[in-house]
Amino acid sequence: MTKLSTSTNAAGLDTAKPSKALHVALWFVQIVLGVAYVVLGLGMATQPIAALAQQMGWPGAVPEPLVRFIGACEFLGGLGLILPAATRVKPGLTALAGAGLATLMMLATVFHLSRGEPGMLPVTLISGGLAALVAWGRWKKAPIAAR
Repeated sequence: MTKLSTSTNAAGLDTAKPSKALHVALWFVQIVLGVAYVVLGLGMATQPIAALAQQMGWPGAVPEPLVRFIGACEFLGGLGLILPAATRVKPGLTALAGAGLATLMMLATVFHLSRGEPGMLPVTLISGGLAALVAWGRWKKAPIAAR
């Protein structure tokens, strides 16, 4: 295994070329998370609250505008994980989408703990951790160049 030499530029960013494996892994995570967040977010933004409450429980316990807002954030975050990087138009938005979704999942973890729903923790912690990985990877380690 070869080791890349690392150095930093004037902005303090790592200038070593990231491995192809890291790019592939990040793309895999971006696509899986992006599709999941788009589908789930679209459902939360459009399905009747009664149906959501029956499926997930918690949407019946919070105001409907909050459920719709969370759904819209997840939908847009999912798009943000894929589209800016794929089109190479403002690809830095991919890292911001990852950071936003990681923050949302951190808040969801606290919310579910406060409701005594420890069964939701693996979902929120894993998806939030993966979103944070995308944010870190696309911001620091393997950014995608703009067109």
